[in-house]
Amino acid sequence: MCRNTAPATVSSRNDLIEYWVDNAEPVDPNAAPGYAERCIHSEVLKRYPEVNSVIHSHSDAVVPYTISGVPLKPCYHMSGFLHSSGAPVYDNAKHLRPGVDIPDMLVRNTHLGAALASKFSTASSTSPDQSVVLMRGHGMTVVGPTIQDCVLRAIYTQNNATIQTTALLTRAAWRSELAQGQEPAEPIHYLSEEEANAAMEMTKWSAMRPWKLWLREVEAAGLYVNRG
Repeated sequence: MCRNTAPATVSSRNDLIEYWVDNAEPVDPNAAPGYAERCIHSEVLKRYPEVNSVIHSHSDAVVPYTISGVPLKPCYHMSGFLHSSGAPVYDNAKHLRPGVDIPDMLVRNTHLGAALASKFSTASSTSPDQSVVLMRGHGMTVVGPTIQDCVLRAIYTQNNATIQTTALLTRAAWRSELAQGQEPAEPIHYLSEEEANAAMEMTKWSAMRPWKLWLREVEAAGLYVNRG
């Protein structure tokens, strides 16, 4: 992981820190300060051997679905990895130990990290059933077998949240027309479980197309610097 800095400012290997998955401690005891929430990554990687990439995001588009009770469901063909019944929501407050954990919404230790990791599967399974877990009042955590898959899922989860919010607002506006004698609006047509599963398979073989675009966008953006 990168040291405790804005990710977009990472420019060389000196900005990266290697951690032990077992306890999220740095391999080099003299390493620069790291992120407080690195246990999100270590505990997911520890529990699910097939996961090789973890993304934690504070996407503004997604946060409303962590606090509103409205489930985030797959709305289009690029978000089939979302569970058809809605992405699960992790609530940090339910796992805080009195006098031990700070109620600041952060996943600061292995205890909280393990609680979050458990939301990706049922019981004690070592294979994740979910690709995305929302975090109440915080954001989301996304997992994948590769960096490319994980980035795709993170970006399209954000896009899906924007699409779903627009659909909900559009439907609410149309329902307001009922007072003027218009026909009732039909329910929002989310992807079915069958459609979501098929769409998820599709993104597995098409992921490199948007990935190459995102790489080029980073290369062309003046914000990013690569010193090798």
